[in-house]
Amino acid sequence: MDIPEDIADLMVCDNKSDELRRNALLLYPFIKNETISHGRAAEILGISKWELIELYGSEGIPYIDQSWDEAEQDASNIKELLAKR
Repeated sequence: MDIPEDIADLMVCDNKSDELRRNALLLYPFIKNETISHGRAAEILGISKWELIELYGSEGIPYIDQSWDEAEQDASNIKELLAKR
């Protein structure tokens, strides 16, 4: 990775917790663009998927990234499927 000199000093972590948070945040764009899953990212970081989801949650990053319209459509689809039973 080419890291600008001014940023390199900021990348050094004093403890494992900060290092884990930094690495998880570096992986997040790959989860967002679906290159890797949350499970694979957790595997890379050596933590459970649940721990990763909690870590992202503490940073304000939701596990389910869905608009209200998408959630309403999902609910509608479920109701439709249940009605066919």
